Amino acid sequence: MGKHNEFGKEGEKIAANFLIEKGYTIQYKNYRYLKAEIDIIAQKKDILAVVEVRARSSDRIIPIAATITEKKKQLLIAGADQYVTSRKLKDVEVRFDVITILRNKNGFEIEHLESAFYHF
Repeated sequence: MGKHNEFGKEGEKIAANFLIEKGYTIQYKNYRYLKAEIDIIAQKKDILAVVEVRARSSDRIIPIAATITEKKKQLLIAGADQYVTSRKLKDVEVRFDVITILRNKNGFEIEHLESAFYHF
């Protein structure tokens, strides 16, 4: 596995722990549906957070969250729809979040962007 893939997996673990500390329950990691992959599905009360994790060692060229393409957003929406439908979830508000993890000389800088984009 390449170093960037290893850091990506480490970033997902950091993000999951961050969400747990914030009171979320992790429902699923690396959920797949067709071509969609959702890094983390977490729930806190009646909020179902569909979380895309972006981990980088630099954001000089472009902010990390800006690397999420429209195609990726559409895949996340399709995956979330299938997840909610297949589990017959009711009374949950689906929210699309992004957690960015920037590695620097002091460790990690974590940013949680709630409602990073809307699905309509």
